[in-house]
Amino acid sequence: MRGGKSDKMNMNLRKQFLAAACVYLGQSIVGYCIGWTAPVIQKLQNADETPLDAVLTDPEAALVGSIFFVGTTIGPYIAGYVSNVLGRRICLFSAGVTTVISLLMLALAKNVALIYVGRVFGGMGTSVIFIMSLVYVGEIASTGIRGILLTLVGLSGSFGTLLVYSYGPFVSYAATCWLPLAMAVVYLCLLYTIPESPVYQVMVGKSDEAAATLISLGRENDVDTVLATANEKETKNNLSLFTDMYRVKANRMALFLLITLNVLQQMSGFYSMILFATNIFDMSGSSMESHISTIILGVTQLVSSLAAPFFIENVGRRPLLLMSTAISTISLTTLATYFYLYETEHPVADKLSWLSLTSLIVYFLAYTIGLGVIPNTLSGEMFTSNVRSIGTSVSLTVSWIVGFGVSTAFGYMIPAWGAAITFWIYSGACAVAFIFSVIFVPETKGKTLLEIQDMLNK
Repeated sequence: MRGGKSDKMNMNLRKQFLAAACVYLGQSIVGYCIGWTAPVIQKLQNADETPLDAVLTDPEAALVGSIFFVGTTIGPYIAGYVSNVLGRRICLFSAGVTTVISLLMLALAKNVALIYVGRVFGGMGTSVIFIMSLVYVGEIASTGIRGILLTLVGLSGSFGTLLVYSYGPFVSYAATCWLPLAMAVVYLCLLYTIPESPVYQVMVGKSDEAAATLISLGRENDVDTVLATANEKETKNNLSLFTDMYRVKANRMALFLLITLNVLQQMSGFYSMILFATNIFDMSGSSMESHISTIILGVTQLVSSLAAPFFIENVGRRPLLLMSTAISTISLTTLATYFYLYETEHPVADKLSWLSLTSLIVYFLAYTIGLGVIPNTLSGEMFTSNVRSIGTSVSLTVSWIVGFGVSTAFGYMIPAWGAAITFWIYSGACAVAFIFSVIFVPETKGKTLLEIQDMLNK
């Protein structure tokens, strides 16, 4: 009898993993779209490969990479409204459609203006997918596996980035868009197979449906808690959501923590390296072909993403964040020092040509296992249920505005200041993230969403 009950519970828990897997296919598309510029910019600057009338200039190439973040600053507010009015699943579906439109624009583009528009649409669609995946998974997952499921966002995104790094250099410009387009179509089909978030169902007065969803997911013990923590009336008014976000102490503290961590995450330069990885290796003097080095980075990111879910539940959020930011600081300082030696033509630089790739491997390992995923995990845990999507949207909007600035500035900082100063600035941001985490970031491992709220309210 016990065995039968245990088997049923395990089967229901598997439903949580399957639902998360469907959602995270979208995250793979997000990772692909972010990394798309690394192999594609070289094609657009090659007269034999570009579909455009003229090759891209360096400022145009930098904008193709960074303008993606313009879309990401718009998408979160769409997510915050649609997810609370129409539901988490419909919001994810709408984002998938927007991403399909973006990829069609990019695939068929014959001028740089259409590429810019396509990248903005891509930023809108993928940012909503990114945010709502965290919200959705945070609301369907059991306490014991919530951290693992939330950190899988890093794994799926890394897989998408590795895919474009490995596939993009060897196919035509248009082909780099057709593959993620096919993935997006499959993603839209899979969204029909997952349940609606039980938290949203309570918010709109469907308590019986919410209870049935929780039971089907193996969360019978959480029914009373979920029904008690969702506030039906306040979530119907979008203005009251913003009021709650600032009026409730726990939400204010969550917003402070997440905005700061997300801004520092962007200032560490990770997305600049993702967007322009191939260019970085071209200017590093490495003897290895730049696209091979880029693929190695993609593999590194995937491997560390595989390890992150296990570390985050065994080690905890805060210790992992501290370890990640400390190692990131050291590795980027090492990289900056190498570039200083290389740019000043120091004799020892020729013997250290391997150091650029090695430093970036260490940085990608450290970043992906901590600083890259912990803020995402915390965003699914810290806000009250009625403001979770809007709170996550606000914090990520600020993050992506900073990301746009950092990514755009990269194309100007390198020729103006040199790679050494650029990477020293990035290492400084990691050092600040370490100090901030020591002082402010709490541990949420093993705590229910209600316990986390109580902790933040103190």
